[in-house]
Parts: sequence; C-alpha cells; structure tokens
Amino acid sequence: MKFVLVDRITELKPGESISTLKNVSLAEEYLQDHFPGFSVLPGVMMVEAMVQSCAWLSRITDDFAFSTLLLKQARAVKFNNFLKPGQTLCVTATIQKNEDETATFKAAGTVDEQSAVSARITLSKQNLKDHRPDMASSDERILESMKELFQQIRA
Repeated sequence: MKFVLVDRITELKPGESISTLKNVSLAEEYLQDHFPGFSVLPGVMMVEAMVQSCAWLSRITDDFAFSTLLLKQARAVKFNNFLKPGQTLCVTATIQKNEDETATFKAAGTVDEQSAVSARITLSKQNLKDHRPDMASSDERILESMKELFQQIRA
C-alpha cells in the first residue's frame, strides 16, 4: 500500500526550502485502530509526511535526476502534539546538505501553529539502473509518475 502524505505544496524554493500540507481525514483507514475512541495520526505517518516533503524538495532541486529517494536516517525526532481528523499538518523543510548520493534536511510539522513533530532527515538518492541496468525503463516510469503527481500537488 502506498501512502501519499503530501496533499499540497504551498511554497517551494529549489535548493532551499519547501512548505507542504497534509490534511487528516477520518476516512484514512489506519485511524480506525489508532486509537479507538481517540483517533490520531500515527507518529510514523507524521515522520513520513516530513520525509515525502523533503523528497519533493530534493526532486525539484536535482531536476528529477533520481527515481528513488529513500529514508536513510531520521535523527532527533521529537513528537510534541497530536493530530486529529479534521486538522492539517503543515510541514516545512530546509536543505542542510545536498550531495551526490544523499541529502540532509531539517524538517518540522505544526498543527494550529503549535509544534507537532520535528526531525533531521537524511535521504538516499539513487536510480535503479545504477544497480541493475535492466531497470532503466522502471526509472523512467517512476520519474514520469512523480512529475505527474507534482503537477497535481503544487500550488
């Protein structure tokens, strides 16, 4: 199952920063069990929203040069607030370091202008064809899909 946890990119400065929104809806299946009678967005989903926001910033900064952006490390993760259905997680991320195969970000999420989550995120940047040349067509399909999705979520 694939979770898209960036509903809208509200601000984007390639090579610098990004701001995104994740609207939480009671229709999201994982909220049914987390927790019965007190539905809240799981912390891992808040972190994933930050990871996806950082990945968008990386894609745009690198002009969609990499098909695969994976979480390599999440450090100094702090959870400060719950996020309930009907609320919006506002994520901001700034690039700290952008290298050939990794990118490091400082990211934070707020709800109603209160801190909800923060972390230092490191992403691994790669193309499938670099490890398996026969996967070059998969890289192309992934990149086209990401470009189409970007057109839908950018402000």
